[in-house]
Order: sequence, then structure tokens, then C-alpha cells
Amino acid sequence: MSQLDYGIIGNCQASALISRTGTVSWCCLPRFDAPSMFASILDEDNGGFWSIEPAASPTGQTWETRQHYLVNTNVLATCYTGSQGDSFEIIDFMPRFEQQDRMQKPPQIIRVLRLLSGMPRVVVRCRPRFDYGKTAPRVSQSSSEIVFQTDADQAFLTSDASISYILSETPFELKEDKHFVFSYGQPFQGPIKFIVEEQLERTISFWRIWAKHCNIPFEFQNEVIRSALALKLHIFEDTGAIIAATTTSLPEGPDGNGRCWDYRYCWLRDAYFVVTALNRMGQFEEMEQFIRYLQNIGASEPSKILQPVYGIDGQKELVEDELTWLKGFRGFGPVRVGNAAYRMEQHDVYGEMVLAITPTFFDRRIDRTDQEQALRNVQQLIEQAIISFEQPDAGLWEFRGTKKHSVFSKLMNWAAVDRGVRIARHIGRHDLVAEWNPICERMRQNIEQNGWNDIVGYYAQSYGGDSPDASNLLLPAYNFISHRDVRFQKTIDAYERMLRFGQGVYRYRTPDDFGVPTTTFTVCAFWMADALWGVGRKTEARELFASVLNKSNHLGLLSEDMDPETGELWGNFPQTYSHVGLINTAMRISKSWDDAF
Repeated sequence: MSQLDYGIIGNCQASALISRTGTVSWCCLPRFDAPSMFASILDEDNGGFWSIEPAASPTGQTWETRQHYLVNTNVLATCYTGSQGDSFEIIDFMPRFEQQDRMQKPPQIIRVLRLLSGMPRVVVRCRPRFDYGKTAPRVSQSSSEIVFQTDADQAFLTSDASISYILSETPFELKEDKHFVFSYGQPFQGPIKFIVEEQLERTISFWRIWAKHCNIPFEFQNEVIRSALALKLHIFEDTGAIIAATTTSLPEGPDGNGRCWDYRYCWLRDAYFVVTALNRMGQFEEMEQFIRYLQNIGASEPSKILQPVYGIDGQKELVEDELTWLKGFRGFGPVRVGNAAYRMEQHDVYGEMVLAITPTFFDRRIDRTDQEQALRNVQQLIEQAIISFEQPDAGLWEFRGTKKHSVFSKLMNWAAVDRGVRIARHIGRHDLVAEWNPICERMRQNIEQNGWNDIVGYYAQSYGGDSPDASNLLLPAYNFISHRDVRFQKTIDAYERMLRFGQGVYRYRTPDDFGVPTTTFTVCAFWMADALWGVGRKTEARELFASVLNKSNHLGLLSEDMDPETGELWGNFPQTYSHVGLINTAMRISKSWDDAF
């Protein structure tokens, strides 16, 4: 059993984690980056939670739980089955459906408690704590709702179950289905049973239609669909921003070394990976939305220098702070909000942003983007990529204490100019081709001369260094080098010896600001599998891919990191990087539809 046995629900406005036993253990309302109202995942005593579970049985009845998503949706079902024949299930979702030409996505958690058999007795405990668990709200009630209030916030729990029983946490016999709506800011209005059941059906319908329009491989269909649905939940639709993960401060490993970060912001690099994976699956509206988000950020950056990460509303300063009153996941802290990475220089971002914009010029389905504005953006990004190529940076792994001439950053600077040449050639801007093409070639020669370490026999993490770095497995993915190139094949051989351990692949093995990493980075295993496939080691690629899939949790979800010996999941969860890697590798190694029959 994974220690991250949670499911995620959401509606592209906010999200929540539900434990394997049906407890709301994490939720920030009214949006992803708001202070939490339920955070028992970070502190069981003080974080706040909302549970629905069997009451203690005087007859000694025991209970088993199983959990699954309704097929091709982000609607979660948790089923309790008793040893004496009683059973019930909890259906959890956040409403998302179209109405009156607008997508409805209110900041609400809706729970439907369904009687399946017998006469189970259940108890409902709803104990939100505001401001990341720091504040216990004032609680009052009316005939149909409970009000949780502070001087700054208020939330409401509306139900057709007994409000008195909920408030006093008194067990009651479940004789019919009951409905619960936890809403931020304003109470739920109208006949709850009718509206909730209608919203449930419409939300199910939305997710199934969205999934139906995804291109999927012949093999690994369930895993790819689940990953795509998880990625969609990390998109803040209001602006087009994409968060890296739903959570903050889930530690990267059990060593208590302080690797606890807030991932509820938009890393431009991560967002590029997400929209590219979704675009590959035929979902290109997310790319259009993200490009608009990027254009808005560019317009507010007079220096044209991009930060690696921004708030979901484009906020630039994400001041990092520690919440000392929370114990942390399994007691590992600190719990942080904000992220100091916004102050770092990570030069690869210019390449990823050019790559994100490139389909605008080639994909005729993308018709809501101003190509003239897009070209101006590309020119500005390439200008910065050329300048950045000469400078050291913190790299994509965000080293806090050092700057290096990172090979991956140089690769992405080159990719920015290379794609700029292709765009210019496609639209007939031969002046730009003539300007950028020589620069592109000089960049390539520079990387080949300085990124390759002839003494150790592989591409190193940085110029003049001898440390391996899993990001170099992406060299062929950006068409910098062929899988058939002897240097790349030597790199894979060396990286297998130095970075691959047990069931995972490390990012690197040299000490960073917090020591030597003890857990592997999940997406790196997918990068390795993809590289093995590319060099013709297809059986090994499939075996590595399968081993990572086997370590996903009971719902097919992956976190950022993995213990290479036990397979336990660590780090923020679910992690978009990991699910992007799953999708890309599954599509690469799957049998084609044409060859399947």
C-alpha cells in the first residue's frame, strides 16, 4: 500500500484530496493557492478534515473499503462494506458543467452518501480549520446548514441529513441517500437532492465527453486516460495557468532534510510539458489558454526576463514562509507556502515557451491566437534565450546555492532559436532565418564541445563537470541529437549505472543544497524508458515503464518522487510532471492501432 493513498477531485478552479477511507484531507478554497480549509494530510490534529465513516458497532461489525473513479471521470467513489451485510458508498466531486453558455465551477465539495444494503449507522465529522489550520472558525447552524466563520472567511455545509447530528457528530442510521454541499463564500441554494443529483450527472457527462475526445494509445488506455484527467484538474481555467501539483510540503523523502515545497503555482516549464502532452492527445484548448496566460505575463514584464514560476493569476512575488504550527506530513516538515524559486534564474524557460507557442504557426485548429502577437513573443523569447546562453543559472532542478552553465538550459536556449528558425521559414520571414540560423549553429557547436565530457564518456550536468543528469536523456526529444548517436548511447549506459537504482531513476547523485537525494524522481524513469526505446532496447523500456506503473497508488496516481527500494511514493501529489511522463512514454511504446489487430 502506498502512503499516498488519496484520490483527487476538482473542477479547474480548486481541488481536494480524499483519503482511501473517504476523508477530505486537503482542500484550498476558493482556488488552488488559497489557504487550506482541510489539511489533515499535513497535521491530523490541527489541519482540519471532513470524514464520513461507519459508526462504532456494538455487534463488532468490521468494515472494508474500496475506492475507484467512475469510469473516465474525476468523480470518486468510496465504498464501505460491513462484515454483517451493511454497505454504503460516498460519491465525491466538485461540480463542473456548462450552463447558460458558461462553464460552472463553483468552489464547492459535494458528497453523496448512498445506501447500498442493510441498515448501516454512519457518523459525519466536518471540522474545517481556516488559514492553513491556524484558525478554528466560529460555528453556528440553521435548519439546513452549518456556518463556519472567521473575521475574514466563511463557509457553509448544507445537507438533507440531520444538521443537529452532523454538528454534534452523533451517529445516525442511513435509511436513504443523503447529500452534502460544502461551499465557500455563500451558501448552497435550492432543493439539495434534486440539484446535487443533476449536477452529479452533468459533471459525469462533462468528464466523459472530455475523455472521449482524447487520442489514446492502443495499450495502457486506463493509465493514460487517468493521467490526462489528472492533468486537466491542475489547470486554473480562469487564467490558463497550470499548477505543478495540488499540494504543498509533502516531503520528497523520509530523511527529514527539509525538501518540502509549495507546488500550487505555475512553473512555466511544467506547464509547457502539460499542454504539450494534452495537445498530443488532441486537447489543444488548454494550449490556447496557456498561451494567453503567457502573453499576459509577457506584457507585464517590461524587462522581458521571465521568472521560472508565477502565481496562477500572474503574481510575481511568491514569498516563501514556514507554517510552524503544522507538524507536516507524517511529522516531516517544514510546511511551506510560497516558493522562493520565483527569484531564481532558470534559463531553460525561454526554450519551453517558444516550444509552447510553436504549434500556433503550424496547427490550423488553433484559431484563437493572434499570430502577429505570437511572433512578437517568439522574437522576445529568442532574444532572451540568446542572451541567457552565455550565462550560468540555477538549472531546472532549482539549485539554491549555486549557478552553473547547465547543459539542459543550454539545450533549451538552442531549442528556442532552432524553433524560431523553423517558424520563420514556415511564414516566409527569410530575414529572421538569416539572422537566427548562424546563431543556432554556434549554440549547437558550443553544447557539443562543452556539454560532452570525453573523459567520463557522457553528457554532463554542466559545462566542465562530470556529474550525470537525467535531463540529458531528453536530448533526442528536442531533435538535438539522434538516438543512434554513439555519444547518446554511451550516455544511457553510464546513466543506467549511475542514476538507475532499484525501481527508479535519480535526477542526479551529487550533493545539492540539502545533501544527496535519497528518493528517485518519477518522471526520470519515464525519460529513461523512452530513451531505451529510442536506442532499440525495447524490452527493457517496457519493463521499466511497467515497474513505475506498478508503483502508482490504488487509483493510478503518481507523486513526484519514489523510494527506489520500497516503491513508496513521496513528494507533492499528484504531480503533473510524472503524469506527463507516463502519457508520453505510453504513446511511444504502445502498439499502434494499425498493428493491434
